Amino acid sequence: MMPFPGGIDANANATLAFSLVAAVIYAFTLDMRPTLARSVVKTLAVAMLGVLALLQGGLWLLVVALVLSAIGDAFLSRDGDKAFLGGLASFLAAHFAYVALFLRSRGGAGLLGAESWRGAIAVAMVVFGLVMLFALWRRVGPGLRVPVSVYVAAILAMGISALTTSNLWVIGGAVLFMASDGLLATEKFLMPAISPHRAWVRHAVWTLYYAAQLGITLGFLLA
Repeated sequence: MMPFPGGIDANANATLAFSLVAAVIYAFTLDMRPTLARSVVKTLAVAMLGVLALLQGGLWLLVVALVLSAIGDAFLSRDGDKAFLGGLASFLAAHFAYVALFLRSRGGAGLLGAESWRGAIAVAMVVFGLVMLFALWRRVGPGLRVPVSVYVAAILAMGISALTTSNLWVIGGAVLFMASDGLLATEKFLMPAISPHRAWVRHAVWTLYYAAQLGITLGFLLA
């Protein structure tokens, strides 16, 4: 059964399939050296979700967030501090777009709604953010401390703002996004260079990240 009307040849379903195939292909190239083809595949995985949102008349903030995320993926597919900072800036902007999107979609409910589980998850998110900030502050260079701190604040705002919506797909996607970013920061800054765990962590980062973007996208488009 296809998530959108029509078969696999319908524009929306074909675009989603294209995105999924690109995500799987990139997963199999994670341990290879950076190449232009590898960067293109990684970028297309989320870029095609942006195209899907556009085709389905999704909110413009969703399209903007996905496009900015795809740009961030392009930067992070390359090596070097400049590429990392470019990716950081792109995802920072994407998180701001997601915050605006989630707050716009909360439908006039209270900050975290009436359910106690929302508050519990919000507290867990804050603790997670503070722990990551404390750990990273001690390990990153002075030049990265402010950008990393701002990014941690942005991802925390994104997660908490998702809790103001009634869409469980969106909330789940935000949680997965935070988990992915936490693992990415751990792999890049906290793990020893020769750690045997780097390979599976890289795969977990990509799987959680793509699942997050997919969940948020489908949460809005299929609501």
